[in-house]
Amino acid sequence: MNAVRQPTRVVPRAPGLRRALEALATRRITVSGLIEQALDAAEAGKRELHAFAAIDWDGALRAAAESERRYAQGRQRPLEGLAIGVKDLIDTRGIETSYGSAAYLGHVPTVDAEVVRALIERGAIPIGKTTTHEFAWGVTTASAAFGDALNPLDPTRIPGGSSGGAAAAIAYGAVAAGLGTDTGGSVRIPAALCGVVGFKPTFGALSTRGIFPLAPTLDHPGFLGETVDDIAMLANAFGIEVPRNAAHPHARLGVICDIAPVPLSDEVAAAFEAAVATLEGVFACTTLDAPGLFDGVFEAFAHIVLTEGGAEHFRRSDADRIAADYGRETIERLERAKTMTLGDYARAQQSRREFTARLHRAMSAVDCLVLPTCPCTAPRVNQASIDIGTWSGTVREALMTYTAPFNVAGFPAISVPLAARDGLLPAALQIVAKPGHDAVLLQTAQQMEHLLRPVSAIHSTQPTP
Repeated sequence: MNAVRQPTRVVPRAPGLRRALEALATRRITVSGLIEQALDAAEAGKRELHAFAAIDWDGALRAAAESERRYAQGRQRPLEGLAIGVKDLIDTRGIETSYGSAAYLGHVPTVDAEVVRALIERGAIPIGKTTTHEFAWGVTTASAAFGDALNPLDPTRIPGGSSGGAAAAIAYGAVAAGLGTDTGGSVRIPAALCGVVGFKPTFGALSTRGIFPLAPTLDHPGFLGETVDDIAMLANAFGIEVPRNAAHPHARLGVICDIAPVPLSDEVAAAFEAAVATLEGVFACTTLDAPGLFDGVFEAFAHIVLTEGGAEHFRRSDADRIAADYGRETIERLERAKTMTLGDYARAQQSRREFTARLHRAMSAVDCLVLPTCPCTAPRVNQASIDIGTWSGTVREALMTYTAPFNVAGFPAISVPLAARDGLLPAALQIVAKPGHDAVLLQTAQQMEHLLRPVSAIHSTQPTP
């Protein structure tokens, strides 16, 4: 049984972003007090879970002092004084950014990534770098450089990846939200396994400037948060404004129960079926009958990642540096990348075009798709393979089969956790919209969150002080 094991808490939980802003505006808490609490919690999360690679005490406290002055002068910005985590794949000026690799230990960027700068300009305060799988090339956030990240809901299990440190930090309560990246599910997978929310906008909606690339035609910056509202507040900084009116009660949902060849585990199947039954009371739900929709898409995804990832690393590092400083897993992937041909890449791109066209057709009669985010709950640390029913395969294939297709097509997608059942690890619902419909997707996700996991019950599925 995948029972939740709560970690020992030594510091209070971070409040949600909106609640924190209200407390700051009414002077019930100071920015310095809020940031010091976040820094203390980050240190505990780093020690207990390897959720952080670097913590910026000096920079965060300087920024807090500036935010205090702004509040005193009535000049506060929309995110003034809010603590966030930033994935270690994303450049932060003055904060060590190692991209999850020993090859970049000690690397301190002189310029913020554009997505970081946009949040800082609105008053947010990065308190540190959340851990990532080396160069974001993995789904477990195992790390020889920083220690394997652990799942706060059960530290014997992985948090998912590659934005696993961010999801772990949020589930632990160090921060309420943060920045991640998603190439094949790297925001949504850890969100699902840790019981938080993960959002990948439409491809190209957010700048990747200042983010170490994995596969440039698949890479999406994204957000993680304790609730959809936390994510919506960050997304607003990038022009993704959630409509204030209630989501249309007759929104049409296309339900996808599973994606071959990976079936759902019994726990996830039960949670998903219960969620769909609840949604049917509000939304128009239709089981999507689209034979062959996902044919060939995972293979195409894998070939694109190998080709583009190999090209990025071979142009940045010579063979000696790769052999000396890269992790074994990354080296093995780069060896496989050497076997890819231009013909392989061309066929993968053709498969991508065909799948994207099929997906547009499948969604022509619906507003959103709903499907599980992952087919199983969090695997154990160092677990190499997964058995689900009669299917057996790698952890990577199991966790990415349901998320990677929407990177291939570039459609926006969000993972919303479902209420934990009988103390078990959480499952999650993935919602997918058409390109450019990011704000409507967040609006719909907010309504579903209230239906499936009422905000008043959120803390009951999370570690408690």
